Amino acid sequence: MPRRHTLLLGLLVTALAFAGIVILLNRPEEPAGTPTATTPSTAVKVPPLHAGFDYQLGGPYPPPAGVKIVTRDRTAPAVKGLYNVCYVNAFQTQPGEEDDWDADLLLKDGAGKTVIDEDWNEPLLDLRTAAKRERIAAKVNGWIDDCATNGFQAVEPDNYDSYTRSDNLLSANQAKDLLTLLATHAHSRNLAIGQKNTADLAADRKSVGLDFAVAEECGQYGECATYADAFGNNVLVIEYTAAGLGKACDAFGNKLSIVRRDLDVTTAGDPKYVRQGC
Repeated sequence: MPRRHTLLLGLLVTALAFAGIVILLNRPEEPAGTPTATTPSTAVKVPPLHAGFDYQLGGPYPPPAGVKIVTRDRTAPAVKGLYNVCYVNAFQTQPGEEDDWDADLLLKDGAGKTVIDEDWNEPLLDLRTAAKRERIAAKVNGWIDDCATNGFQAVEPDNYDSYTRSDNLLSANQAKDLLTLLATHAHSRNLAIGQKNTADLAADRKSVGLDFAVAEECGQYGECATYADAFGNNVLVIEYTAAGLGKACDAFGNKLSIVRRDLDVTTAGDPKYVRQGC
């Protein structure tokens, strides 16, 4: 090869290599340890819009006429022919089940005392490191696997907002990172995944990988519009008072799936049982 061509080729290779270095140097870096959401497959089905809805966390019972969506605990059976949402407590332990978790995954305060959600007597899980989030996700993802195997179409990980009850020990970003891990796994099992409450983080739903919302008392507290805007009206609303139901129905009764339940979400036939729609 003539020397002139060799020189030109060398200059070209050098220029291309330099350009590649510049591109790499200017490419934004992913923060270390931050998971990224996956796009759900076409096999993932979101809940039907504006449909009859029942919230059966206190125990399963035959869904009333007109119900198309039912939420049940992960230990309960799915209902054939309906859209089933599987409840899992993902950010706190169930009352009395803290011994089912490794002790170091329970959040401790500066005095070494376990941080408790006092309203429900539920210890908070420690989300503060990527390694702990991976271990928490591994356990919860096992439950999500059970939801998929047992015929559910979606999963509802509860207590996304546990960081707000953590005495500032946990952060919103840590909560989002854990939920992203759960969303990725749910999608791999062809399950949709819902954001439970936490209106402040609704705008982040796409980056986390969330498909719909489950909002308690958004009518009561004027938050339904936040969820409706973020999730394109794919919102399951649970109210616990007549006033809250009235507000939700007046504003969104023709758009969202809304039900009123008693606070203990008891089974049909219980003296405290309440179930009303719009």
